[in-house]
Amino acid sequence: MTDEPDPSLSAIMSERRGLINLAYRLLGSLADAEDVVQETYARWYAMSGPQRDGIGSPGAWLTTVASRICLDLLGSARARRERYVGEWIPEPLPDPAEWATGPAGGGADPADRVTLDESVTMAFLVVLDSMTPAERVAFVLHDVFRYSFAEVAEIVGRTPAACRQLASSARRRLGPSQASATSPARRAGVVRDFKQAWEAMDIETLIGLLDPDATATGDGGGLVSAVLRPIEGAEQVARHILAIAGRAPGLTILERTVNGQPGLVAQQDGVTVTVAAFEVAGDRITHIWAVRNPEKLRPWTSESSF
Repeated sequence: MTDEPDPSLSAIMSERRGLINLAYRLLGSLADAEDVVQETYARWYAMSGPQRDGIGSPGAWLTTVASRICLDLLGSARARRERYVGEWIPEPLPDPAEWATGPAGGGADPADRVTLDESVTMAFLVVLDSMTPAERVAFVLHDVFRYSFAEVAEIVGRTPAACRQLASSARRRLGPSQASATSPARRAGVVRDFKQAWEAMDIETLIGLLDPDATATGDGGGLVSAVLRPIEGAEQVARHILAIAGRAPGLTILERTVNGQPGLVAQQDGVTVTVAAFEVAGDRITHIWAVRNPEKLRPWTSESSF
């Protein structure tokens, strides 16, 4: 008997963060990604020792299983989201340094933290959500995680040529929504100006910061009423933002990183009630996504302690 750690166990568990990162990009939900990874490991340990020993690349096996579970979930998610009250918005993620700690935060384990880059911006995830399940899996595996089409084909059960076509179709969907050339500093400045105008209830400045064709999309859930359809037009969006502030006296607005981009968090009595992500082009905001569903705000629950 020995107290030495099992090197094979360490190697298997070291794959966890990569699997979380993959599943979040495929599903747009940290909660669902965590469930997928848990199920993947459950299937690994359901095999006998000799079966596991016979797998040449455990990392590849785990990735294949997790991807296939995600593919199945994406198919059923479409039906669920058709019944969703209001617009569906991916689950927002804080900067790793701002991740909620303790039981309330849910995702405090560093192994569960998603690497924030251009492939998890809210604009990117929203376009991914418009793809078919097969397009999304093929595109994310090949273009984001750099798997070859032969490897993607093995995972999704199609030919390499078919997977190449799926990824190409996904790229066409993504084309108009590529990240803007606006510098991170300028994006942060625009969002900061928006925050200050919101706090000052300055509708003229808000309108000036919004693109004339700006769109605001909000969700809801639980006891939070949903915004049933996107709000379009700078003036309409500005008036809606100020109406929310008028109904919630004492709202605290904080600058935070949301999916790797400058964003805002609204708190009521120290509790995060809204996380807003922004798309900025030049000096104007073109889209706002306001996540209000409490189920999607778990990693932000303890934000007041940051």
